[in-house]
Amino acid sequence: MLEKVLIANRGEIALRILRACKEMGIKTVAVYSSADRDLMHLSLADETVCIGPAPGAQSYLHIPSIIAAAEVTGATAIHPGYGFLAENPDFAEQVENSGFTFIGPKADVIRMMGDKVAAKIAMQAAGVPVVPGSEGELPEDEEEALRIAREVGYPVIIKAAGGGGGRGMRVVRSEEDLIRAAVHTRNEAAAAFGNPVVYLEKFLENPRHVEVQIMSDGQGNAVHFGDRDCSLQRRHQKVIEEAPAPFIDEEARQKVFARCVQACKDIGYRGAGTFEFLYENGHFYFIEMNTRIQVEHPVTEMITGFDLLKEMLSIAAGNPLSVKQSDIKFRGHAFECRINAEDPDNFMPSPGLVKHYHAPGGNGVRMDSHLYSGYRVPPNYDSLIGKIITWGETREEAMGRMRNALDEIIIDGIKTNVPLHRDLMNDKGFMKGGVNIHYLEKKLKM
Repeated sequence: MLEKVLIANRGEIALRILRACKEMGIKTVAVYSSADRDLMHLSLADETVCIGPAPGAQSYLHIPSIIAAAEVTGATAIHPGYGFLAENPDFAEQVENSGFTFIGPKADVIRMMGDKVAAKIAMQAAGVPVVPGSEGELPEDEEEALRIAREVGYPVIIKAAGGGGGRGMRVVRSEEDLIRAAVHTRNEAAAAFGNPVVYLEKFLENPRHVEVQIMSDGQGNAVHFGDRDCSLQRRHQKVIEEAPAPFIDEEARQKVFARCVQACKDIGYRGAGTFEFLYENGHFYFIEMNTRIQVEHPVTEMITGFDLLKEMLSIAAGNPLSVKQSDIKFRGHAFECRINAEDPDNFMPSPGLVKHYHAPGGNGVRMDSHLYSGYRVPPNYDSLIGKIITWGETREEAMGRMRNALDEIIIDGIKTNVPLHRDLMNDKGFMKGGVNIHYLEKKLKM
């Protein structure tokens, strides 16, 4: 087993990693910026190291500082969590080249899956269904680009190969707009991601966002842990997730599970990963793979009873998968509400002092958060401050428990999006299940 893990992250995911390490008897090193001296997990870690000032570029995104912290503390491995450097292949490469274990995939796999064109080609080779579109990069030759779009059929969407988080994409509904949109997206991609490559896909009008959780040991073994529905989004950012995804064609579901597992074996994947799909009219279409642990991993843990973080740590230590597919049983339903420090009316960030905090409880309720009374939420980072996760034997029971949890939670001193979640848990369309990715934004415009 790993001897000492440096946690290269902050907030709730840093606390989540630390708890998994402590359960396994692994020593921990917590790194932090000068703005994060009061984070909860710092008081629980075996060692702490300040790695720089508040700006992420000078602390959590500064690779030399993180590797130096690992060196001075004698850490043997580094866990990147999610966000920051979690999907940065250069970071993974430098970690390994410095003699530490990177708790995640190999750098070349992260690099391949981070390039959406390369990822799509790799998935096609593995038999994973993809959205119809250009075979790789969209050519700069105007006539060839127009021909591809005609074959695919309008509307189409142009995406940046190195994009993410909803940036670097444009929907094109007519031939007259295609070339201009392609040029603008290339320019935007070059400026934002340092990669001007774009590709074209058929634009699905009303899809759902369904993802598949996998775990692979890089030794030829891989399993899936079912799917999650992440369709309730605002500006391409997930708000509520649930597992399993409701109203999915079972034959299509099992087929895509098998394809994802096979793809992991084909590319030599190591660790936790998520295949993200658009789902429409009974068909799955691959859009990208996240080569890290996801924010929404707890809903999968709730319906399987399996600790994904502990398995990541075991695999990183060189152990084979501890489970076979037949060992993984699915039971009940789970929801996750992302709690953000933001104004529920205009979604502006709301950092500040948490005067009083009370977590919800009860049967089937889990709260993943680094909050405590007296904690000051800094203005420097993402507004996510916690996640409420509920489980029930049925979707309705899990939803009822979430309503209770949202009524119980107390976060005084700052504004949060709890009122939005309360509203959504009583929304007739969402209660019915199976809403598409546009549902929330249309609701918010009403």
